[in-house]
Amino acid sequence: MIRIILAALLLASPVVAQDMTQPLVIAHRGASGERPEHTRAAYELAIEQGADFIEPDLVMSKDGHLIVRHENTIGDTTNVADHPEFADRHTTKWMEGRPVTGFFTEDFTLAELQTLRARERLPALRPDSATHLDETILTFQQVIDIAREASARAGRVIGVAPELKHPAYHAEIGLPMVAPFVQILRRNGLAAADSPIVVQCFEIGTLRELNGLIDSPLAQLMMPFGGPMDRTDILYADMVTPEGLAELATYADWAAVETAMVIPRTPAGAVGAPTPLVADAHAAGLKVVVWTFRAEDMFVPTEYHGDLPGWIRRFYDLGVDAVFSDFPGMAVEARD
Repeated sequence: MIRIILAALLLASPVVAQDMTQPLVIAHRGASGERPEHTRAAYELAIEQGADFIEPDLVMSKDGHLIVRHENTIGDTTNVADHPEFADRHTTKWMEGRPVTGFFTEDFTLAELQTLRARERLPALRPDSATHLDETILTFQQVIDIAREASARAGRVIGVAPELKHPAYHAEIGLPMVAPFVQILRRNGLAAADSPIVVQCFEIGTLRELNGLIDSPLAQLMMPFGGPMDRTDILYADMVTPEGLAELATYADWAAVETAMVIPRTPAGAVGAPTPLVADAHAAGLKVVVWTFRAEDMFVPTEYHGDLPGWIRRFYDLGVDAVFSDFPGMAVEARD
């Protein structure tokens, strides 16, 4: 269980602990519906809007730094293609069973990555965000620092919810993520059970390894189709049965599920009947966090076009413990 307290994130200034009787709002890559994802501007806007946690996705640089990008391919989220000195880094790799073409973070040093500028991943969908151009690539430590500094300013604890992206792949190419990640958590006082952090991953093996190294709350990410990339013998659908959730609870604290696993959509895109997942997870001793709430009509059921807060309230009413949103201000509005 996460108990948000006055923790090592905060070096000064009295703070107020979060109200754990209410669902947590986790800013998905920051306020990424309004600013380019994983940038200082996105995180600071999310905190201003009342988010309880900010989320950095983590990948590796060539020289072993944990950097904050949604994927290790960065053609869509940076201006790397505008740098002729990096043109020869464009390549195709075999990754998790399929070929992937692009620019990869593991082919750049941290110093090289920080010469790039982040850009909006969905400029046609989010043109206002696309006007914010002068943002550098952040490290995991910098995001922790943003949360610490904002907590001191705001007088409330702001947590971090890092996701380890493709750790098995990174280990295969000689850039294991777990050891440097754990080192950063320990250095920042974030390795305890009551630390203001939720560590996410789709891979079971990585979460089991982390469970043996740290006491930080862990979240098993799941989606309606497929299964963990590090396991060929299990599907996510198996993991959200009562038996599967009981097994999940042996190594994780949260079930982190896509919205359709809690409230499916009909073939016409309308709201379907809720599943028993929330109640089953709670019966197994797990908390439930749901991802990802976006305001654009293409991402919400037909009944909730133009009403993201109303859609989120449906999940609050079912008793979920947290939500991820690209628009954390709307998730706060729905809750408060």
